[in-house]
Amino acid sequence: MPVRIRLQRHGKKGKPFYWIVAADARSKRDGRYLEKLGVYNPNTNPATVEVDLDGSVKWLESGAQPSDTARTLLSYRGVLLKHHLNGGVKKGALTQEDADNKLAAWLEEKQAKIQAKVDGLSKDKASSSAKKLQAETEIREKRISDALAADAAVEEAAAAELEATKAAEAEKAAAEAPVAEEAPAEEVVAEATEAPVVEEAPAVTEEAPAKEESAEAKDKE
Repeated sequence: MPVRIRLQRHGKKGKPFYWIVAADARSKRDGRYLEKLGVYNPNTNPATVEVDLDGSVKWLESGAQPSDTARTLLSYRGVLLKHHLNGGVKKGALTQEDADNKLAAWLEEKQAKIQAKVDGLSKDKASSSAKKLQAETEIREKRISDALAADAAVEEAAAAELEATKAAEAEKAAAEAPVAEEAPAEEVVAEATEAPVVEEAPAVTEEAPAKEESAEAKDKE
């Protein structure tokens, strides 16, 4: 029975994830399978790939043929490398210990690369979040500044309108105030002409008694 190592689709529309399975090559893509070997989730960043290393190598050694995508995923997790090293051990080209050491070193290096990518993505995300926060802060500050400027303009316009209203009211009040009428100059002159003249009393002089005294003196003679 020919066996294929391939992907079986799961998940919802728009966000699928896949099982890595060993299945009969004649079965449907999402039909029955012989063994589940791992999970591939492309919705994460980086993509999540989990593989049963020993189980996958066993199927490869049994003659199972992986699909192109499955081969890439198995290589990503070191399955193909272990299968190759096991072939070297069987041929006597290297010991099992050497094969295990090489595989461990490769897996460690691979994990370091994956972790570096994760750290880089986290750093980029933090930087992007900081820039976004800064941009939002600037926008918020600009809105506040614009609002304050608008309020100041409204207050200034209201003050100017109030001053204009006060000036108009003052001008109107001055225009409506009664004006005192002055008498014509001719009437003033007439009144002054018609005023009664006070007669002055005759001045009393001391000469009259002197004349009387002289008359009395003549009578005595």
